[in-house]
Amino acid sequence: MICVLCAAPDATLVTLPPAEDAAACCSICAAALSGTIASGPRWRCLGDAIWAAEAPTQIAAYRLLQALKDEAWAADLLESVYLDPDVLARAEAGLGDADAAIIHRDSNGAVLSQGDSVVLIKDLPVKGSSMVAKRGTAVRSIRLVRDNAEQIEGRVNDQTIVILTQFVKKS
Repeated sequence: MICVLCAAPDATLVTLPPAEDAAACCSICAAALSGTIASGPRWRCLGDAIWAAEAPTQIAAYRLLQALKDEAWAADLLESVYLDPDVLARAEAGLGDADAAIIHRDSNGAVLSQGDSVVLIKDLPVKGSSMVAKRGTAVRSIRLVRDNAEQIEGRVNDQTIVILTQFVKKS
């Protein structure tokens, strides 16, 4: 059997809980699905796997992309992918709720979500650059930093930067 995610030989069937979906995965992809994943170029194969016709392949690819969503390419892919609502529900049912405890809030206490738009409330010097992000600049399609409730990522002047939530307000 061939791995449906990376096309490696010697794949075995892996059950994708909580449903009875199963996908043929190599040992590395199977370990990643169980929580042992390290970022790297190996996972670029998910760009093809997420568009597969088979639901178990889409579910496995979606779960791995969620685990890698801190990488810009994976976040961009997750924003552009469309899954059938039933497949999406099955894919999200197997994800843990570890990130649910972290809530990102702007300077006024409004809850921020992935993809929101915010406005800078203060001129911010960008470390490692001579650029200054000016007050009033709109930052669209923000990404939440998964393990830090005080930080978000966004593009300002075609550069992705980390912004402290205390210096933004939701628009």
